[in-house]
Amino acid sequence: MDFGNDLDFLDQPEFGEPDFFTKAPIELMGPTLGLDIHQNEADFEEADINEDIGEIKSEGFCFKLAPDECPSEFARSLKHLGPKLADFKHGTTTLAFEYQDGIIVAVDARATQGAFIASNKVRKVIEINEYLLGTMAGGAADCQFWERYLAMQCRIYELRNSEKISIAAASKILADICYSYRGYGLSMGTMVAGSDLKKGAQLFYVDNDATRVRGQLFSVGSGSPFAYGVLDTNYKWDLTTEEAIALGIRAISSATHKDSASGGVVRVYHVNNQGGWTKIHDQLDVNEDHYKFENSKGLRGDGKEGFGKLKL
Repeated sequence: MDFGNDLDFLDQPEFGEPDFFTKAPIELMGPTLGLDIHQNEADFEEADINEDIGEIKSEGFCFKLAPDECPSEFARSLKHLGPKLADFKHGTTTLAFEYQDGIIVAVDARATQGAFIASNKVRKVIEINEYLLGTMAGGAADCQFWERYLAMQCRIYELRNSEKISIAAASKILADICYSYRGYGLSMGTMVAGSDLKKGAQLFYVDNDATRVRGQLFSVGSGSPFAYGVLDTNYKWDLTTEEAIALGIRAISSATHKDSASGGVVRVYHVNNQGGWTKIHDQLDVNEDHYKFENSKGLRGDGKEGFGKLKL
C-alpha cells in the first residue's frame, strides 16, 4: 500500500466533508479537455472550471488534473516518458471469505513507500457503517477517500428511502465511481463485505478498473499468492467461527513472513448473517503467529530446516 509523499491533507479538518461530490465530476471537464462527453450542459452549471491550471471545483472540493488536453492520455503516457514516476510499488495483504456463519475479514497493517516501510500500524479495514466493511489495497488515499464517500452515500440512501442500502447496491456505487475515474490514475483493490436481514452476509471485490465480482473468497495485494496458498489448502464452507478466525490469521501471518511489503499486525473482523459485524482482533503480532504455526508442524519457522543435512 502506497501512501505517497505528503499526508498533511489527512489532518485538515475539512478533509472528508460530505458536501463535495457530484455523480461524475471528471466529466465536467469534458468541454475543456476535448473529451467525447455527451451530457447536458445544465448538469454542469454548478462547477467552477479553471482552464489555466487544470482543476475542477465541485461543491467545496478541488480535484487536480494533469495540465494537458486529455489528462487520462497524459497519465498513460507517463509509463513511457517517466516510468519511475508512474511506477508506484504497492504492497499489502488483505483477505475475506464466506463460510456458514458469515464472513471473516483479515488484513495486515504495513504501509510502504517503495522500499521504505512507512508504517506498521495502518488500519486497512474501513468501517463504512454498522453492517458494512471495506478493505484497502493499492493507494491508501484513494481507498480511504472513496470508501468514506461510500459511507456518506449509504447514509443518504437510508435517509431518502427509509431503509438500509443492500450490500450489492453499495458495491455498485463504488464500482460506478471507479468507472467514472477509469484511466485517471486511481489505485484501488477493495473488498466490500456486509450483511443484511434479506440475504445474509455477502462479499464483493471492486477495483480501480470498475471490476465488480461477487464471490466466496478473495485475497488482494502483493502477499495474496501466499495467502491463497493457505486458504486453498484449509478453506471449507462448514468451518466453525473459531476455525475461520484461525484460518484468516494464519493466512495473513504466512503472507507477511514471505512478502516484505506486508507486515505489522493482523486485524480480524467477523461479519455475521444477522446484519452486523464484530471486531475480533485489533492487533495480533504476525511474528509470534508465524512461529507458533510453524512450531505446531515441528519446524523452526526460519526456513532453514534440513540445511545441516545437505552434503555438497
